[in-house]
Amino acid sequence: MTTKPLIHPSVDQGVVSGSGSFSGGTLACLCADNAVKVAVKSDVLHNHACGCSKCWKPAGATFAVIAVVPRDTVSITENGEKLAIVDESAAIQRHACTVCGTHLIGRIENKSHPFHGLDFVHAELFEEKGATPPSFAAFVSSIIEQGYDPAAMGAVRGRLEELGLSPYDCLSPPLMDAIATSVAKSKAA
Repeated sequence: MTTKPLIHPSVDQGVVSGSGSFSGGTLACLCADNAVKVAVKSDVLHNHACGCSKCWKPAGATFAVIAVVPRDTVSITENGEKLAIVDESAAIQRHACTVCGTHLIGRIENKSHPFHGLDFVHAELFEEKGATPPSFAAFVSSIIEQGYDPAAMGAVRGRLEELGLSPYDCLSPPLMDAIATSVAKSKAA
């Protein structure tokens, strides 16, 4: 029997549907004591599996599962002093717990960036259930750069398709359109 490629613990047994009425909740890092907690007052948007080397992945995950939320819906509510930016030179300033390493918020400070105003979050960290589930996979080929066997990529893409997560080696077409629209508007200005 062939073993299916592992994608992420939150989707490996199948993508669970969202409630359709999720209005936010509390994200928590993986610390057993004094966890960092972040309140989010909205559902997530553009939830996806991400193969890039920058996104945080829990143990046993080949991909991260990451989404965006409006920045103004996010607030750190507990133990925020444990957060530190992983790479201050990166476009997405990923704030991680200095104890367990979990990324809680990815924030874009550059006001001219197409995604400024959105924060990146890991919806599987919500203490509550019902967030909009992942719907595609981005930067799939990037897992090769992290040591994944190139000969196994067909199986990975097949598993993503089986899970209903269309694989892309960039972002989804609507997100790529949003980036191109932002660039076109900035050039016209």
